[in-house]
Amino acid sequence: MSDLSKRLKQKLAESLANRTWKLRPEVLVGPNTPKPLHGVVPREILGASWWNKTRKAAFASTDNHCIACGVHKLAAKSRQWLEGHEVYDIDYLLGRATYVETVGLCHFCHNYIHDGRLKSLLDQGKIHHQKYTAIIQHGDALLAANRLERTRYEGPSAEWADWRLVIDGVEYPPRYQTFESWMDFYA
Repeated sequence: MSDLSKRLKQKLAESLANRTWKLRPEVLVGPNTPKPLHGVVPREILGASWWNKTRKAAFASTDNHCIACGVHKLAAKSRQWLEGHEVYDIDYLLGRATYVETVGLCHFCHNYIHDGRLKSLLDQGKIHHQKYTAIIQHGDALLAANRLERTRYEGPSAEWADWRLVIDGVEYPPRYQTFESWMDFYA
Protein backbone atom coordinates (compact mmCIF):
# COMPACT_ATOMS: atom_id res chain seq x y z
CA MET A 1 0.00 0.00 0.00
CA SER A 2 1.42 3.39 -0.98
CA ASP A 3 1.99 6.22 1.52
CA LEU A 4 -0.81 8.19 -0.16
CA SER A 5 -3.24 5.26 0.25
CA LYS A 6 -2.24 4.83 3.89
CA ARG A 7 -2.73 8.54 4.61
CA LEU A 8 -6.11 8.56 2.85
CA LYS A 9 -7.24 5.47 4.76
CA GLN A 10 -6.12 7.05 8.06
CA LYS A 11 -7.86 10.35 7.23
CA LEU A 12 -11.10 8.54 6.38
CA ALA A 13 -10.96 6.53 9.62
CA GLU A 14 -10.39 9.72 11.63
CA SER A 15 -13.25 11.44 9.83
CA LEU A 16 -15.63 8.61 10.72
CA ALA A 17 -14.40 8.49 14.33
CA ASN A 18 -14.91 12.25 14.75
CA ARG A 19 -18.27 12.45 13.01
CA THR A 20 -20.97 14.82 14.19
CA TRP A 21 -23.75 12.85 12.50
CA LYS A 22 -25.38 9.56 13.54
CA LEU A 23 -25.09 6.31 11.60
CA ARG A 24 -28.56 5.09 10.66
CA PRO A 25 -28.41 1.45 9.49
CA GLU A 26 -32.17 1.24 10.07
CA VAL A 27 -32.56 3.06 6.74
CA LEU A 28 -31.88 -0.35 5.16
CA VAL A 29 -35.09 -1.80 6.60
CA GLY A 30 -37.38 0.99 5.46
CA PRO A 31 -40.43 -0.10 3.50
CA ASN A 32 -40.17 -0.69 -0.22
CA THR A 33 -42.06 1.70 -2.45
CA PRO A 34 -45.50 0.22 -3.22
CA LYS A 35 -45.91 -0.78 -6.87
CA PRO A 36 -48.61 1.84 -7.57
CA LEU A 37 -46.04 4.54 -6.81
CA HIS A 38 -43.20 3.20 -8.94
CA GLY A 39 -42.04 6.03 -11.16
CA VAL A 40 -43.62 8.71 -8.93
CA VAL A 41 -40.64 10.28 -7.15
CA PRO A 42 -39.81 13.72 -5.76
CA ARG A 43 -36.80 14.13 -8.05
CA GLU A 44 -39.05 13.94 -11.12
CA ILE A 45 -41.91 15.94 -9.65
CA LEU A 46 -39.77 18.74 -8.21
CA GLY A 47 -37.12 18.71 -10.95
CA ALA A 48 -33.39 18.27 -11.44
CA SER A 49 -32.40 21.50 -9.71
CA TRP A 50 -34.27 20.51 -6.53
CA TRP A 51 -32.87 16.97 -6.70
CA ASN A 52 -29.26 18.09 -7.14
CA LYS A 53 -29.50 20.59 -4.29
CA THR A 54 -31.25 18.10 -1.98
CA ARG A 55 -28.96 15.15 -2.55
CA LYS A 56 -25.81 17.28 -2.30
CA ALA A 57 -27.07 18.62 1.05
CA ALA A 58 -27.68 15.02 2.18
CA PHE A 59 -24.14 14.02 1.19
CA ALA A 60 -22.65 17.06 2.95
CA SER A 61 -24.64 16.32 6.13
CA THR A 62 -22.62 13.11 6.60
CA ASP A 63 -19.32 14.48 5.28
CA ASN A 64 -19.70 12.21 2.23
CA HIS A 65 -20.19 9.02 4.24
CA CYS A 66 -22.96 6.47 3.69
CA ILE A 67 -25.56 7.10 6.38
CA ALA A 68 -26.23 3.36 6.72
CA CYS A 69 -22.79 1.72 6.83
CA GLY A 70 -20.53 4.74 7.37
CA VAL A 71 -18.15 4.15 4.47
CA HIS A 72 -16.71 7.30 2.91
CA LYS A 73 -17.54 7.62 -0.77
CA LEU A 74 -13.86 7.29 -1.75
CA ALA A 75 -13.56 3.98 0.13
CA ALA A 76 -16.89 2.53 -1.07
CA LYS A 77 -17.11 -0.79 -2.89
CA SER A 78 -17.88 -0.80 -6.61
CA ARG A 79 -18.49 2.94 -7.07
CA GLN A 80 -16.74 5.79 -5.31
CA TRP A 81 -19.67 8.14 -4.92
CA LEU A 82 -22.86 8.38 -2.92
CA GLU A 83 -26.38 7.93 -4.25
CA GLY A 84 -29.44 9.84 -3.09
CA HIS A 85 -32.25 7.76 -1.60
CA GLU A 86 -35.69 9.09 -0.69
CA VAL A 87 -37.10 7.99 2.66
CA TYR A 88 -40.88 7.71 3.04
CA ASP A 89 -43.41 7.20 5.80
CA ILE A 90 -45.89 4.74 4.30
CA ASP A 91 -49.49 4.20 5.39
CA TYR A 92 -50.58 1.05 3.55
CA LEU A 93 -54.22 1.18 4.63
CA LEU A 94 -54.70 4.78 3.52
CA GLY A 95 -52.45 4.37 0.49
CA ARG A 96 -50.13 7.27 1.23
CA ALA A 97 -46.35 7.46 0.96
CA THR A 98 -45.18 10.71 2.51
CA TYR A 99 -41.73 11.94 1.52
CA VAL A 100 -39.64 12.48 4.65
CA GLU A 101 -36.08 13.15 3.50
CA THR A 102 -33.26 12.25 1.15
CA VAL A 103 -30.20 10.45 2.51
CA GLY A 104 -26.82 9.57 1.01
CA LEU A 105 -26.02 5.89 0.58
CA CYS A 106 -23.13 3.94 -0.91
CA HIS A 107 -23.93 1.89 -4.01
CA PHE A 108 -24.09 -1.37 -2.03
CA CYS A 109 -26.46 -0.06 0.66
CA HIS A 110 -28.68 1.62 -1.94
CA ASN A 111 -28.97 -1.54 -4.01
CA TYR A 112 -29.64 -3.61 -0.88
CA ILE A 113 -32.68 -1.45 -0.18
CA HIS A 114 -33.90 -1.89 -3.76
CA ASP A 115 -33.42 -5.66 -3.70
CA GLY A 116 -36.37 -6.31 -6.03
CA ARG A 117 -34.74 -4.18 -8.73
CA LEU A 118 -31.38 -5.80 -7.94
CA LYS A 119 -32.85 -9.31 -8.38
CA SER A 120 -34.43 -8.22 -11.65
CA LEU A 121 -31.05 -6.98 -12.92
CA LEU A 122 -29.52 -10.34 -11.96
CA ASP A 123 -32.30 -12.27 -13.69
CA GLN A 124 -31.83 -10.18 -16.85
CA GLY A 125 -28.08 -10.82 -16.83
CA LYS A 126 -27.30 -7.13 -16.30
CA ILE A 127 -25.21 -7.80 -13.18
CA HIS A 128 -23.04 -10.74 -12.18
CA HIS A 129 -24.10 -13.14 -9.47
CA GLN A 130 -20.95 -12.22 -7.49
CA LYS A 131 -22.03 -8.57 -7.28
CA TYR A 132 -25.57 -9.53 -6.32
CA THR A 133 -24.26 -11.82 -3.57
CA ALA A 134 -21.76 -9.22 -2.32
CA ILE A 135 -24.50 -6.58 -2.03
CA ILE A 136 -26.87 -8.92 -0.16
CA GLN A 137 -24.08 -10.08 2.17
CA HIS A 138 -23.06 -6.45 2.82
CA GLY A 139 -26.58 -5.46 3.83
CA ASP A 140 -27.30 -8.63 5.79
CA ALA A 141 -24.05 -8.23 7.78
CA LEU A 142 -24.87 -4.60 8.55
CA LEU A 143 -28.34 -5.55 9.78
CA ALA A 144 -26.98 -8.43 11.89
CA ALA A 145 -24.33 -6.20 13.46
CA ASN A 146 -27.05 -3.75 14.46
CA ARG A 147 -29.63 -6.36 15.52
CA LEU A 148 -32.03 -5.30 12.80
CA GLU A 149 -34.27 -7.50 10.67
CA ARG A 150 -35.72 -7.03 7.24
CA THR A 151 -39.47 -7.05 7.13
CA ARG A 152 -41.99 -6.96 4.34
CA TYR A 153 -45.46 -5.54 4.80
CA GLU A 154 -47.94 -8.25 3.93
CA GLY A 155 -51.11 -6.87 5.44
CA PRO A 156 -54.10 -5.13 3.86
CA SER A 157 -53.40 -2.31 1.48
CA ALA A 158 -55.28 0.49 -0.26
CA GLU A 159 -56.63 -0.08 -3.75
CA TRP A 160 -54.21 0.70 -6.58
CA ALA A 161 -55.99 3.88 -7.72
CA ASP A 162 -56.15 5.24 -4.14
CA TRP A 163 -52.37 5.43 -3.69
CA ARG A 164 -50.71 8.85 -3.55
CA LEU A 165 -47.21 10.20 -3.04
CA VAL A 166 -47.34 13.15 -0.63
CA ILE A 167 -44.73 15.91 -0.83
CA ASP A 168 -45.22 18.98 1.36
CA GLY A 169 -48.94 18.19 1.68
CA VAL A 170 -49.51 17.87 -2.10
CA GLU A 171 -50.72 14.47 -3.33
CA TYR A 172 -49.55 12.90 -6.59
CA PRO A 173 -51.38 9.91 -8.17
CA PRO A 174 -49.82 6.71 -9.54
CA ARG A 175 -47.96 6.89 -12.86
CA TYR A 176 -49.55 3.60 -13.94
CA GLN A 177 -53.31 3.51 -13.52
CA THR A 178 -53.58 -0.26 -13.08
CA PHE A 179 -51.44 -3.23 -12.14
CA GLU A 180 -51.72 -4.38 -15.76
CA SER A 181 -50.29 -1.11 -17.10
CA TRP A 182 -47.49 -1.37 -14.52
CA MET A 183 -46.78 -4.93 -15.72
CA ASP A 184 -46.74 -3.77 -19.35
CA PHE A 185 -43.98 -1.31 -18.45
CA TYR A 186 -41.89 -3.42 -16.08
CA ALA A 187 -42.30 -6.88 -17.63
